[in-house]
Amino acid sequence: MAEQAQYEELARQLSAVGAVKRDMGRILPADCPAGSAAVLTLLGRHGDMRMSKLAELLAVDMSVTSRHVAHVAARGWIERLPDPADKRSRILHLTPAGLDRLDDLSRRTTRLLAERLSDWSDDEVGQLIRLMTRLRDSFGDCRSHPARACAATAAPVAATARAAAPVIEETTRTPANTRK
Repeated sequence: MAEQAQYEELARQLSAVGAVKRDMGRILPADCPAGSAAVLTLLGRHGDMRMSKLAELLAVDMSVTSRHVAHVAARGWIERLPDPADKRSRILHLTPAGLDRLDDLSRRTTRLLAERLSDWSDDEVGQLIRLMTRLRDSFGDCRSHPARACAATAAPVAATARAAAPVIEETTRTPANTRK
């Protein structure tokens, strides 16, 4: 087991990941802020879903999810289709324009990572991916433990289902409303 000083340094390094996240956010197109990119990424990764499922995956309040969905729908990147199982509900579906935007986000993310990690070996990048995956696994599903600190919110990359990097869903955390 690591010593206390190592855990303290790890906490400092995870806090510093915010700079990486901010840099990742700067590459997003002006019409596609991080919340919108997260919606597109999750729909690309998980396929069509109800807004309630999207809110759960984003780990944000339904009102926040609704704003993100309205933004991407207004740009034609998603459709809100009737749910065949419950006509009162809607299923969110990526449009061809949404898939194009998702591809663009992936290219931007991949290009930035390739630039910033150009002096890293393939083995070092692979090791980072494995260690970040292991860290995330050690914390489990952060959405089910709102009172617990979540290291996954420190995930530094925004990527799509087609990229081999962690996804942007981790970069747009907003605490869910816990009041009933």
